[in-house]
Amino acid sequence: MASLIGIDFVGIQADDLEAAKDFYHGKLGLPIIKGPPDAVVFDGKPAPFAVRKPLSDLSAAIEYLGAGVALWFACDDADALHAELARDQVDIVFPPKDGPFGRYFAFRDPFGYTITAHTAISQEI
Repeated sequence: MASLIGIDFVGIQADDLEAAKDFYHGKLGLPIIKGPPDAVVFDGKPAPFAVRKPLSDLSAAIEYLGAGVALWFACDDADALHAELARDQVDIVFPPKDGPFGRYFAFRDPFGYTITAHTAISQEI
């Protein structure tokens, strides 16, 4: 039987690709890799992440894009990243706290998506 292996790409849609580049590369440090002209593709690990031009009318969407979808990014220090984003007046959904995958917090990107960042912990046993 065929089966899923795991996530290997994540993408969201937004009208302003320059704002996506400024936020995800400029503020969050994700490296940019070559992609199609209608998207900005970032070299996320373990899976690439992209922001692409909308495939449908986003103005008809609910208040926060991606409601009900969890987008978690590993980072090297959730507390430090939270402090930097708060200082830059990024909308913080909730402050850092301990969870099953380490310290984590959530913020909204410039388009209204809720993004969770967690301090990556070793998966070695």
